[in-house]
Amino acid sequence: MRPVLALRDVRYRYADAEREAIAGVSLTVSAGEWVGVIGPTNAGKSTLCYLAMGLAPHFFGGRLRGELTVFGVDTRRQKVAERSTRVGLLFQNPFTQLSGARERVSEEVAFGPEWHGLPADEVAVRVSEALRLVDLEALAERHPLDLSGGQLQRLALASLLVMRPELLLLDEPTSQLDPAGTNALLQVLAGLHRSGTTIVMVEQKLEAVAALCPRVVALADGRVIADGPPEAVFADPAVEESTGLPAYARLAKAAGLPPPWPVTVEAAEKAFHRA
Repeated sequence: MRPVLALRDVRYRYADAEREAIAGVSLTVSAGEWVGVIGPTNAGKSTLCYLAMGLAPHFFGGRLRGELTVFGVDTRRQKVAERSTRVGLLFQNPFTQLSGARERVSEEVAFGPEWHGLPADEVAVRVSEALRLVDLEALAERHPLDLSGGQLQRLALASLLVMRPELLLLDEPTSQLDPAGTNALLQVLAGLHRSGTTIVMVEQKLEAVAALCPRVVALADGRVIADGPPEAVFADPAVEESTGLPAYARLAKAAGLPPPWPVTVEAAEKAFHRA
């Protein structure tokens, strides 16, 4: 079976950039995986998503070397619009994903499938399904710009889910959300993962990555420095130095205890209670 996403010695430099944003990355993502991607600023995390979506180099320009395929197809040989029927990319800022041409939440979600020429009855079914998945059914008639930040991020996600993507690329999806909004979005993602959606999630909230992602890839200076289950990746001194540790793991280390895995409130409470 072909991997969903495969990179082999991939190198990418943005136009006019002095150094490579991705400097020799090799990794594969299989169907059904939830991979958390971590790393410091300028590690190449967002660029990895742009490459997988095809925005780099199709939109950003620059130079791409190495082998990069999504569902077995070289990204350089397929337009981003063609890939968008199977792959969805969620940006940090939901405003960048609004069409600006629709006055209702339901119409915004319908934009993608309508653009692809799906029949009206099929579009209606998909819109209803997507709004239900992100719990925005009650706001279907509201203007998109009247939504809160967390609601806007869920709207942006619904606009991807309406295409029923097999691969979701998430570039710091909770960066602008408060704890309640973060939890709501992560619960949606957990449900999608259980249903079989493959997810690659760039995220700075290490607690969420450690608790939810069975596999973690750590980047630094455009290279993979660790790849494996969270307990192995966060035990790597290079990862701790470049990216840090989840809060509970830091507390456990300070107390001379082994970090609780998975990193959840319940696991931490049990670990510290035993101590």
